[in-house]
Amino acid sequence: METKIIRVAQGKQSTLSQLYINGVFQCYLLEDKIRTEKIKEQTAIPTGTYSLQLNTWGAKNVNYKKAFGKVHEGMIEITGLPNFSYVYIHTGNTIEDTAGCPLCGFGFQLIQGDYRVTQSVMAYQMIYPKLAALAKNKANKISIENNFQF
Repeated sequence: METKIIRVAQGKQSTLSQLYINGVFQCYLLEDKIRTEKIKEQTAIPTGTYSLQLNTWGAKNVNYKKAFGKVHEGMIEITGLPNFSYVYIHTGNTIEDTAGCPLCGFGFQLIQGDYRVTQSVMAYQMIYPKLAALAKNKANKISIENNFQF
């Protein structure tokens, strides 16, 4: 399966992307601003090709297990990133919720120059089983590219 994050717009401190699996749009993603020099928990993931894995340890994993029950098998972690660690695709609405991770949502808004995603929990519940299945395949790849449209 081909998985892509395609960035389509930038706000003052935010980046809006679209998630595709096998060429089919799944949801929007929100990240921090793209920066040439990384600022911890305030920088979008660099473009490139990486892998997904299920991270089954840590506090976030425990919280998501409580929130999502048996469906949750581990956090969807993007691995192989240069100078980044513990980057999960998870729920949230604004860049204050990201800490350098992509947040999922079915819709988006532009408010005072920054993007936010909406209906995050619903989007997460829809994409989680698909991404978890991908993460179980050791040969999986996820590519991140810029294609700014607005």
